[in-house]
Formats: sequence, structure tokens, C-alpha cells
Amino acid sequence: MATSELIEALQALAHERKIDEFYLIERLEQSLAKSYERILDLEWDARVTIDRQSGKIYVYELVPQGEYDEETGEYESYEERDVTPADVSRIAAQNAKSVISSIVRDAGRQSIYQEFSDRVGDLVTGTVLQGTPDFTIIKIRDGVEAELPHYDVKHYPGERNERPAGEHYRHNQRLKVLIIEVRDPNSDAPRMRGEQARPAIVVSRTHPDLIRRLFEIEVPEIYDGLVEVKSIAREPGARSKIAVASREPNLDPVGACVGPKGSRVRMVVEELRNERVDVIQWADDPAVYVANALSPAKVNRVIVDEENHYATVVVPDDQLSLAIGKEGQNARLAARLTGWHIDIKSTSFAGEPLQTENILIDEEDDDADTCAYVGPDGVRCRNHARPGSRFCGIHAEMGGE
Repeated sequence: MATSELIEALQALAHERKIDEFYLIERLEQSLAKSYERILDLEWDARVTIDRQSGKIYVYELVPQGEYDEETGEYESYEERDVTPADVSRIAAQNAKSVISSIVRDAGRQSIYQEFSDRVGDLVTGTVLQGTPDFTIIKIRDGVEAELPHYDVKHYPGERNERPAGEHYRHNQRLKVLIIEVRDPNSDAPRMRGEQARPAIVVSRTHPDLIRRLFEIEVPEIYDGLVEVKSIAREPGARSKIAVASREPNLDPVGACVGPKGSRVRMVVEELRNERVDVIQWADDPAVYVANALSPAKVNRVIVDEENHYATVVVPDDQLSLAIGKEGQNARLAARLTGWHIDIKSTSFAGEPLQTENILIDEEDDDADTCAYVGPDGVRCRNHARPGSRFCGIHAEMGGE
């Protein structure tokens, strides 16, 4: 390739890839300098210059002059000795291909970083291109790919697993994913394993904010700010809880999120591959909030210790297993959602008398069959209430009503 042709090719590539032409030539000069040091077996470092007009290439050996400065690691000056070989253009052309490929790759990653670095937390829809045992490549749009990692974190502790358990993807499948990181190609941070060959964008299907973004799509009241998502607790692929509150006094936030006949929450559940989603009413009162968070279990009362952020919950005997959930899942999610440590007890084992000022009594419980009488020991009567009454026969005669 003639030198003028090399310059023309570099200019065309810079224009096509939207890369600064002078930056491209400078990178090529730096790479050629290292190559000529090796090819010409030079004793000292080399410097290469490429004439920006003619494309002619010059190679100089930097011969040190004067004393060596131990502090700077430099000599006082350098003499540039011309060592340009006769076949300089051929060697440059051979070296240019790999250099240009590297430059184009780095420039592409930098362009992606500039475009997507401020979109961390956004929900995007992509198409599955290919999968490996460790990650899935997702095409966001032409020329932009993302990585959905699902490494075995026990073997690769520095990696991520952003795929819910039980999810598997097929080629050309469309997925909604959350952008959680955009790798900076110029960062001084330690590189991930094989990072240069991996997409710059990292996405997730396990992040709690994925649920928030999905509800924003399905629930106009959330998107418009009328309903606020206060907290999210999630065990990806299994179950989630989301606490919502209304900024309008006459708007039911739970009803808005569930939608007519459950249509809105059902769309979110389908996108999450049938992950169960509980929509909870947020409340200022921690006792009410904790009781709501344990839904669908019915709660008799909640005692809160605000100093230690500890809540003791008393539930009917037949609601204990439901409140705790399978392997403690319901209680665990409720604790994460509220930020309170929750201790659940049944009425039979409630223990010490309860102080009424710290008690939430569910007097409007949908279970109208249970007597509403609460004894002096703080234990609620377990008898059935009379038809049309809130009390059983014994406590109604004792003056319960």
C-alpha cells in the first residue's frame, strides 16, 4: 500500500467510524514505534512520525544525550537518528490492520459508554443473540450488545449472576432487562476476566428495580407520579413484594397497581416468568405497615419496639404458617420490605400481656366467623361469632356488645 493510500484509508475510516483522524494517526505512530524497535533491533526507543499530507513515514531512534536523571528516569536530551528502512510502507501496512482494529474496537466501546453511561437503571428490550454457560448476549439495537451474566459465583467470586433461577433463554427471544452497569474503557479500575471481548453494557433480570420499571410501564399512575413505589423486596424467580402509596387521597394505590381483574399485575408477572408479586399498601404507622407486608396472612396485632426496630406480630393459629411462608419466605420478604426485624407468634403462644397503645387490632377482619373479644391477657377468643354479631355466645352474654 502506498503511503498516500494509507492516509486516504485512515481518513475514510475515521470519517466512517466517527473517530478523530489525528487520534487515529497518533495511535498508529505509537504502535509502529514499538514494532520498529523489535524489527530493527534498536538499542534505544524509537519514534515514528507520519506526514499528515503525503503520508510518508519516518522512523527515528532516540539516542540519549547528557546525564541520566534518576528522579525522572529520563536523560537530559535525545538525538533523533533517522533509521527509516527502505520497506517502511510495507511494514506499516502490515501493522496498520491490527492497530486499526484495536482502535475501532476501543472507539466503539467509548461511544457506547458515552451514550449509555447515563442510562443505568433504565429498562430496555433486547433480543437474545447467543448464550454460553456463563452469560447471555442480548442485542439492544444494531451495533449495540449487552451481557446478561449468570456465572457460578462460587467458582468466579468476582462475577455476577443476574439471571433468576429457572430462567433459560432461546435464540431471538425478546427480553426486558435493566441496565445496571456500563463499563468505562478508560477506567483505571481492575479489568474483569476477558472484558475486552465482552460487551460494555451489563444488564440484569434479578435487580429489584426491574419490577419498579415494569410497573411504570403497566401502571400510568406510577409513571405520572400519582402512585409512589416506596419499597421493593425480591427473591428473583420465586416471589416479590412491592409497597405502594398514593399521593392522591381518593386513589387506591393497590387497586391501581393490580388493575381491573388483576390485568396490570398479571402483565408484570408474565414478564417475570410467573414470579409471584404481592402489592402492599404502604403506611406511616410501622405497625400497620408490618401487618400489611405479611399479606396474605391476617394479623391480629403488632407490637413495635421503635428503638430496636423490632416488631412482634401476633396472628391466629391457622394463619401462622401462611404468615411465615414456605421456608420463611413471606416473613423474610416482609422484613426486607419494611426494614423491621419481625418476630411472628400465634395467639396460643403470644406470651406476656400486650399493651393496647402498641397494638393493631384487626377489628374489620374479613373473617367475620371469629369472635372479636380480647381477654385481659391479650389473647383473642378463638370461638366462632354468632350470626350478625362480632362475638361468640359466651362473650356476648358477658357484655361484649
